[in-house]
Amino acid sequence: MPHRRPAATMHRMFSGLESPLHLLILLFLLLVLFGAKRLPEMGRSLGTGMREFKDSLTRPSAESTAAVAPPAGEQNGDGH
Repeated sequence: MPHRRPAATMHRMFSGLESPLHLLILLFLLLVLFGAKRLPEMGRSLGTGMREFKDSLTRPSAESTAAVAPPAGEQNGDGH
C-alpha cells in the first residue's frame, strides 16, 4: 500500500508560494527563459484559451442543440 502524505503536510509544503517575493522570482525566471518579447504573447494566448474554454462550458454548442431539434423535413417522425 503506497504511503500518502496528509493534507496538512501538502499544505505546508506549498504555503507561501503566493508571497510577493516568490512571485517576483517566478516572474524573473519566466523573463529569463522566454524573453520580454514572448511573455505578452504567451499571456494573450493563455487568456484567449481560458476564455474559449469558459465559453464552451457555459454556452450550448451547435452539436448539442442539433441533436435535440429534429431535422427540418421530419416534423412528425414518420418521414412524410
